[in-house]
Amino acid sequence: PKTNAPSMILGDFQLTTISGGVFRIDAGTMFGVVPKVLWQRVVDVDANNLMTSATNCVLIETGEKTILIETGYGSKFSEKKRRIHGAEPGDPLVENLAAQGIGVEQVDMVILSHLHFDHAGGATQLDDQGNPRPTFPNATYVAQRLEWVNATANFPELQGAYPQDNLLPLAAAGQLQLIDGDVEIVPGIRAEVNGGHTAGHQSLFIESGGETAVFIGDICPMAAHLPPLWCMAYDVDLLQTRRAKPELLGRIAEHGWWALFDHDPEIAAARLQRDAKRGFVVAEALPQL
Repeated sequence: PKTNAPSMILGDFQLTTISGGVFRIDAGTMFGVVPKVLWQRVVDVDANNLMTSATNCVLIETGEKTILIETGYGSKFSEKKRRIHGAEPGDPLVENLAAQGIGVEQVDMVILSHLHFDHAGGATQLDDQGNPRPTFPNATYVAQRLEWVNATANFPELQGAYPQDNLLPLAAAGQLQLIDGDVEIVPGIRAEVNGGHTAGHQSLFIESGGETAVFIGDICPMAAHLPPLWCMAYDVDLLQTRRAKPELLGRIAEHGWWALFDHDPEIAAARLQRDAKRGFVVAEALPQL
């Protein structure tokens, strides 16, 4: 487990980036239509074209509640899948939370930007009988209704992205809260639907004491994706991503907000500025430790 984790004070809140596990992923899929001759300048790959991807979860301690954004890929992979993904053993999120002194029973709420396996996999874990159950027994799990409907519809082309044992136990346990559109989830944390990556994808705005941080989600998963037209092959609506991303990044840059990256293995958070060549660049970074 990582005992050192990037942390910041945001108004009255403390934000800590907790790893939900690092894995390896094909770099071509992470950059979609972007030619390799361009993206290879900003990321390193191995002989199999695989790059390192983090699953950055954000622990928010408000003084009243302990809230978690995202859950990483969890502990339910078969050995074959773990090998394919180069995933960490055990339950990385639970172990890394414990290293920060946070037990699973202390988490009051889990908010999911979307429900792909590398974001919602850690939402459940297997009990002693091998049955999936919510990882955080006292938490309300929050997701967009549109995302949930699509994720649980058993569309054949989406089954690999949405394993049902990550999701259905949350509803069965009565711990699921579905929200509709742009809403304040709790005081100081609000959701904004931007679609693009998935139809119900949301970014999360964390606001306290006049300061703001935005968990962007997979609209812009890494600092390498800051150019407005650089998108992933996984985006279900490439045009919507290309519309939503520069608008959101523009607001972040103009207001001096923190951007929280969900898959960047080197940067947990950054302040951004506009750049004539790349659209946006990192002006100040909170590095991974």
